[in-house]
Amino acid sequence: MADAPRARSLALLLALAWTALTVNATLYPFAGWRLPTSPTGWGLLLLPWPRWIQAFDAWANAVAYVPLGLLLFVELARHGRAPLHAAAGATLGAAALSWGLEALQYLLPQRVPSLLDWLANTAGALAGALTGWSLQRLGVIAWGHGHRSRWFVPRSTTGLVLLLLWPVGLLFPTPVPLGLGQVIDRLREQIVFALLDTRWSPLIDSWALAEFELHTPLTAAAEAVAVAVGLLGPCLLAGTTTTQPWRRLMLACCALLLGVGTTTLATALNFGPQHAFAWITLHAWAGIGVGFAAAVASAWLPWRACAGLALVVLTTGLALVHGAPEDPYFAQSLKAWEQGRFIHLHGMAQWVGWLWPYAALLYLLVRLSSRDPA
Repeated sequence: MADAPRARSLALLLALAWTALTVNATLYPFAGWRLPTSPTGWGLLLLPWPRWIQAFDAWANAVAYVPLGLLLFVELARHGRAPLHAAAGATLGAAALSWGLEALQYLLPQRVPSLLDWLANTAGALAGALTGWSLQRLGVIAWGHGHRSRWFVPRSTTGLVLLLLWPVGLLFPTPVPLGLGQVIDRLREQIVFALLDTRWSPLIDSWALAEFELHTPLTAAAEAVAVAVGLLGPCLLAGTTTTQPWRRLMLACCALLLGVGTTTLATALNFGPQHAFAWITLHAWAGIGVGFAAAVASAWLPWRACAGLALVVLTTGLALVHGAPEDPYFAQSLKAWEQGRFIHLHGMAQWVGWLWPYAALLYLLVRLSSRDPA
């Protein structure tokens, strides 16, 4: 019975994370908000049927809501709801979210509300809820909760969510392979824009130019180190969620496969299938090898040592990534290739990639400040 709250917490956190990503994907770029001339009033709650129907968009909208329906079902079922009630509640909750987001698109000139999108979202949520129902009847969900309680320490929920979100951040092109967190440039751009045509503008322009000149291509050694710490960071984070060395080794192998596989997939989708393996250079392979070897060596460390080392590794990775210039080709490739625009879901993966290292650092600091032995 003591394990149930932890399992519910994981499902809830994942559902909240997926909801946040869905909101971002649906309302991006969050610019140009205005009241429409038509419809007005209660008419804003009505969704129109689209003039053109694209099968790919319909399927994409359905698939995007399957995880949400599944996670909501698991959370409701673990709270003691009957399977039928849990499936209905998960579907209705996801449908209400979708309807609200579609209605809000009336207020954004770059987005178009659609009744078909809502139907696809609802169908996807229903499919996810029914999948959860089937998994519950087969005993898979109960088995997963029990397995998780044996594998992971009690205070690992947030860490597991971060590990599951890590591959999402890799779907957007990174300045170096596995290098997440390059957000300072975006913040600087926003500061420059906010202070444009003010008395601070010359000072800000000089500062922005000086910072831009600091961005020089990384040396081969620095690139290899950046790749190594980009892989080692998630492996060390995984090491704080369990104490058994062989389990840490398995998680490190999963991180290796996910990192290489997701980066290859992202490269193929963003730049074209013929360039899927263009990111795999000699320096990248060297970095992956060093990072994985260090992850294997760290499997026998105490969890506090893993957490402390992870702080150092993540900070080093951020320093290297922020010193690297941005890839000048990916923006044009994303505009020219429809699947590329879909796979990053209007900035969803980009936001995850920007914020993931900072969220991991905050989580590790909180864990280290705790007196809990695990």
